[in-house]
Amino acid sequence: MTVISPRHGLILAAAAVLAAGCGLGAELDREIDPGRTGAQASAEPPGGPGATPEAEPPSAGTSRGCPATGVRVTTGMVNAAMGLRAMPVTLTNCGAGEQRVNGYPDVRVRDVDREPMDVTVLKGPGPITQLDDPGAHPVTLKPGESARSVFVWRYSAVDAATRRGSGVYVEIGPAAGAQRQTVEPEGGLDIGETGLLGTTAWQKVTG
Repeated sequence: MTVISPRHGLILAAAAVLAAGCGLGAELDREIDPGRTGAQASAEPPGGPGATPEAEPPSAGTSRGCPATGVRVTTGMVNAAMGLRAMPVTLTNCGAGEQRVNGYPDVRVRDVDREPMDVTVLKGPGPITQLDDPGAHPVTLKPGESARSVFVWRYSAVDAATRRGSGVYVEIGPAAGAQRQTVEPEGGLDIGETGLLGTTAWQKVTG
C-alpha cells in the first residue's frame, strides 16, 4: 500500500485546484504554514423558479453514458489540509447541442440514510476560506466541453463506524430548478450534521 505524506498530499491538493483555474493553493499553504515561514504561498430553469427538481440515481463520483439532460456531473478527489477540504466538481456537455450555465451549482447534501442534512450551501467560498471565485457569468459549452466549480468546507466530526455526519450522497444540478444528478464522492463530505458548504461559480475548463 502506498502511503502519501501530508506534505505530498498538500502538493497534490494545490495542483488539483490550480488545474481548475482557482487560487486555493495559496490558502492551503496558509493552512499548513500560517506564518508563511516555510512553503511559498482558486433563461428560467425547467419547471419554473419554484420547482423542486428530481435527482438522477447516484453514481460513484463518475458516471458512464450521457443523461437525458445532455450534461454529466462528476466529482474529483477530496483534498485536505489542516481541516480545510476542497473538491472539484465538473459539468460536462455530453450531448449533441450547446449547453449554457450562468452562476452557481444547485446542491443538496444527504446522509448515509439518504436524509437531507442541515447544510447551508453558499454562493461563494466565504466565510469558509479565501478562494478566487469568478462570480456568475455566462458559460457556453459545446459538445465535449466542461465547466468546473470547487466545493469547500471545514472538517466536522464524523462517526467512522456509522458514517453519521458524512455527506454520502450529493445532489448537484447546473442551476436552481434544473435536474440534479446524485454522486457519491469518495470518502464523502465530512461536513458534520450542521455546517457550511461553499461553492465557486461555474467556470469553463480550458486547455
